[in-house]
Amino acid sequence: MTPHPHIIRLDNVDSTNTYLSGIASNSPHGTCVLADRQSAGRGQRGNTWESEPGKNLTFSVLLRPDGLHASQQFRISQAVSLAITDTLDGFLPEGIEAKVKWPNDIYVGNRKICGILIENTLCGAAIQHSIAGIGLNINQRDFLSDAPNPVSLYQLTGKDTCINDILEGILSRILQPFTDHDTLHHRYMSSLWRGDGQYYPYSTPDGNIFQARITSVAPTGHITLSPRPPARPLTFAFKEVSAIL
Repeated sequence: MTPHPHIIRLDNVDSTNTYLSGIASNSPHGTCVLADRQSAGRGQRGNTWESEPGKNLTFSVLLRPDGLHASQQFRISQAVSLAITDTLDGFLPEGIEAKVKWPNDIYVGNRKICGILIENTLCGAAIQHSIAGIGLNINQRDFLSDAPNPVSLYQLTGKDTCINDILEGILSRILQPFTDHDTLHHRYMSSLWRGDGQYYPYSTPDGNIFQARITSVAPTGHITLSPRPPARPLTFAFKEVSAIL
């Protein structure tokens, strides 16, 4: 049975992840902190997240994945990503799909609609709890930052969408018990951006640029890219390779 989430709504906060981290020890699974405005919202790689107050979703969810070993933490990333793509697909126009850009950004076409930051707290070799921070562009008309490729649901549909409907859809899916690993991983691979077997440009931090196709994503979250033959497949951890748009 899916737990009913306890939602804490704030007008303004530095970061919903930071706020939820401060109360996590005394909060139940499914606690959600939702803010209209974040003064220091955080994304992957230390990036900030542009969000017009009242127009989008910026929230964090506390997850307590019972018995999940630290080596299995990528399952949380997969489950959260799919909860968002599944929800968005119910609001996007026919023929347009949300995809997961490895490891867990959400793209529509070549534009980013959602960022996810997952922070895990360990107890020995097990995950004590996880905090999934989510920034999702819903009704914002224009973006003013220098982010290269943001997009909102409004820009894709031409109409406003009820923010609470999106929130309820995401939470109901995130708080479902995990499916078995094989099913979860198959669904993740099927939803992967650029997972169509075609060759696309990638770069490494040292400036190497190459064409490759996605071969696999391991249970640890490592991605394997296959350059054009005769080059051998290459395996990367997060931040070791970037897709070039």
